Amino acid sequence: MNKRFDLKGKIVLITGASSGIGRQTAIAVSECGGSCVITGRNNKRLSETMKMLKSKGHTSMIADLTNESDIKNLVENLPEVNGLVHCAGITPLMPAKFIKPKHIDEVMEVNYNAAVLLTSQMLSGKKISDHASIVFISSIATRFPYFGGSLYVSSKSALQGYSAVLALELSPRGIRSNCLLPGFVKTPMFDETLKHTSEEAMKKFKDLHPLGFGDPEDVAGPVCFLLSDAARWLTGVNIPLGASI
Repeated sequence: MNKRFDLKGKIVLITGASSGIGRQTAIAVSECGGSCVITGRNNKRLSETMKMLKSKGHTSMIADLTNESDIKNLVENLPEVNGLVHCAGITPLMPAKFIKPKHIDEVMEVNYNAAVLLTSQMLSGKKISDHASIVFISSIATRFPYFGGSLYVSSKSALQGYSAVLALELSPRGIRSNCLLPGFVKTPMFDETLKHTSEEAMKKFKDLHPLGFGDPEDVAGPVCFLLSDAARWLTGVNIPLGASI
């Protein structure tokens, strides 16, 4: 492997690693030689992810990133990392006329606040090394809004704006911040979407994906690229995956 694409010697924190894109990202990072620190809320599923990682030197930490004390405890026990991949998120479906303050709080806490507050504490605690790479998993839905997706689309759009500013603020230290915007990926969240979406709507979504719906591996690969030195001149961008735009 070209050393610029190699993750050997890099420590990477991956949130939402108990399933889906987060789990596959952890596996891919370990396959590329990186050391993973994985976190999530479900101890059983996080333990399952640990068993799937290649080689040794990985760490698992249970944390609810909507809980400020959990974030503080996680950061205090972290080593200095070379990469942060924020995969944790939820995909609620709710027409705009039904939205209440509690719904806004629930979605923003998981999809936006958790990423911002975790990153903030890691930076203030000096847990992100110079020339590190930060990757946020956003969504192609910010380019293709859909019925009932106002909260989800808004939270991911906010995350993209945050990442762009973060890229500017951290550039003096050589730290990069980028967003990946996956299309539909076959994860447990995808299965839930199928239950609540009509065949006609799913066909429209599928038509946006010239290469078909994706698998978690299709996102984990680009994540590893962004974590590697091969992407050292790439920051502050939103990269769409799967969908034709």
